Amino acid sequence: MQHSPAPAEDLVVLGKIVSVFGIRGEVKVYSYTDPLENLLDYRHWTLKRDGEVRQVELVSGRLHGKVLTVRIKGLDDREEALNHVGFLILVPRSQLPALQDDEIYWYQLEGLRVINQDGQLLGRVDHLLETGANDVLVVKPCAGSLDDRERLLPYTGQCVQQVDLAAGEMRVDWDADF
Repeated sequence: MQHSPAPAEDLVVLGKIVSVFGIRGEVKVYSYTDPLENLLDYRHWTLKRDGEVRQVELVSGRLHGKVLTVRIKGLDDREEALNHVGFLILVPRSQLPALQDDEIYWYQLEGLRVINQDGQLLGRVDHLLETGANDVLVVKPCAGSLDDRERLLPYTGQCVQQVDLAAGEMRVDWDADF
């Protein structure tokens, strides 16, 4: 069966190839899924790096510490595998599992306007960072924002008061001077 790639706007980044593993073409992958092994549920990946796009098929993979070691179909030696380092791993949104009512995918938060308890627009969520203690929202200034500061806000129940995907905004308990 021929695998046809999804349009770029329908793809979600779920991981990144970070290095090679061994001499037989396996690669180490940092997974953005939770749990990490969920990335292995997707057999067809779109790889993207600096405008280059490739379609690959996952043969096998396993958890190895905090990364996955993965075998990709047709990738059989270390030198060839080195050419894959740095590629982001994307899959179609339509393949993501359905969420419970109180769950949100990270990609859904990106682009939301961030408004504090005083009604001030702090900016838009650019991306999220995973840290040891809690996830962090990277909020960058946008048209109409209070100032031109980038802010790092904890993605916690104490800080994030409400997420309204339909309105495209997030309400936070965050002082503009922070």
